[in-house]
Amino acid sequence: MTTDGIAYERRSAAPVIAPVQPRKLAKVPFVELAGGRLQGVVSSGSDAERVYVSSITAGDHGLSCNTNNNRPCGGLAGGTRACGHLRALADAAVAQYGAERVARYLKADLGETGDDLWAGLHPTTAPNRAAEVFAGFLRHLSYLEVAPSTDPLPELQWFPAPAAVR
Repeated sequence: MTTDGIAYERRSAAPVIAPVQPRKLAKVPFVELAGGRLQGVVSSGSDAERVYVSSITAGDHGLSCNTNNNRPCGGLAGGTRACGHLRALADAAVAQYGAERVARYLKADLGETGDDLWAGLHPTTAPNRAAEVFAGFLRHLSYLEVAPSTDPLPELQWFPAPAAVR
């Protein structure tokens, strides 16, 4: 319930859940658990114009890492050993959501250590999802350019009007 007595489920805005730990946005500006994947964008350490679009699929733990120009990551050895970009993505996800939530989403077993996500993964090669993930990142970035307003956004019109919910 909100302070005005309306359930969160009946509002067009959900409460923002604080991250488990603070994380540096410069290295991993975008991380999310969506579409059956842990996915995000990781900055290149050597080129300011390049980012890597990385993902780990839930269940089969398929690894994918490509540049924003759709070129494969050179550090992803055969698709079954994680590159530094995937490790940075996983670290950011653990900082944002917590190890238990990320492991549960990916269907990985944390074991007795409780914090080593990679110990519970059994990586395979995944199809390239860079275009899909990068498009989601750009869509999220576009909301930063929207001026603050209480007017509805056309692309979010699928939310019912508050009067219609009651």
